[in-house]
Amino acid sequence: MEALKLEQVVKQYGEKTAVNGITLNVQEGEIYGLLGANGAGKTTTMRMVLGLIYPDGGRILYSGKPYNSELQQLMGYLPEERGLYPKVKVSDQITYLARLRGMPAGEADASLRYWLDRFEVPEYYNKKIEELSKGNQQKMGFIAAVVHKPKLLILDEAFSGLDPVNVELLKDTVRELRDQGTSILFSTHRMEHVEELCRNITILDRSNTVVQGDIREIKKGYPREEVLLQTGGEVAGLDAIAGVTGVERLERGYLIRISELAAAQRILHAAIAQGEVEHFEIKEPTLNQIFIRAVGESHE
Repeated sequence: MEALKLEQVVKQYGEKTAVNGITLNVQEGEIYGLLGANGAGKTTTMRMVLGLIYPDGGRILYSGKPYNSELQQLMGYLPEERGLYPKVKVSDQITYLARLRGMPAGEADASLRYWLDRFEVPEYYNKKIEELSKGNQQKMGFIAAVVHKPKLLILDEAFSGLDPVNVELLKDTVRELRDQGTSILFSTHRMEHVEELCRNITILDRSNTVVQGDIREIKKGYPREEVLLQTGGEVAGLDAIAGVTGVERLERGYLIRISELAAAQRILHAAIAQGEVEHFEIKEPTLNQIFIRAVGESHE
């Protein structure tokens, strides 16, 4: 079931086109990656999905239906620019926001306490936002986005400002929400997080869609240009092998750039002839490399 569907959605501000005909589908219980450089149209797209601004063309459907005010109770939003009031207590602020989304007061309080326990910070219930570290303010923002149990969750740079331990905590939480049926539109500059959490993506550049689809299928359309070679000792002459365009020495081995796939076999044969090969891998392109190539090519 398509929880969210955008069909040729356009948004213009005067002569500037902020979003130019974006089409995408987010299934129920899916984390969908929406990517792009600053100014590409991501935030404008998310604001249209939330009903904060209206498209000038195309349409947006929620479980097959157009936008209506009741959808506000079913959606959660964590914006890149956090908006919690610094001098208001966590409990007063987050329960109030949940009640605005239609949640009864008692249920809102119980949900807040659940999430504070989930993040192992029950003592924050009566603290003001300004009394918390930046990372913990971030977690309170996340709780504010999910406290009312939304069916559609919009996350914009959800993990920024968090240490690695808390990044893993929030990633696990996002997966749990997905597994419970929540549909998530996920935007970030950290491509490794997208590879971990998302199956389908859209990359925007200057308001246009430049890459879209299943990450695994997208990667098949890009050449494999790197070989990871780990050996017990040095391997001489790698840079002289036909098809090798660069050699980087690593702690245990080499990262080798190639211009053709056949060069990989030549590298392996040369390494075996000179000693023991501990690991050999023709690396698939990372999403970060695909992003740079797609956005870079669109600027040419």
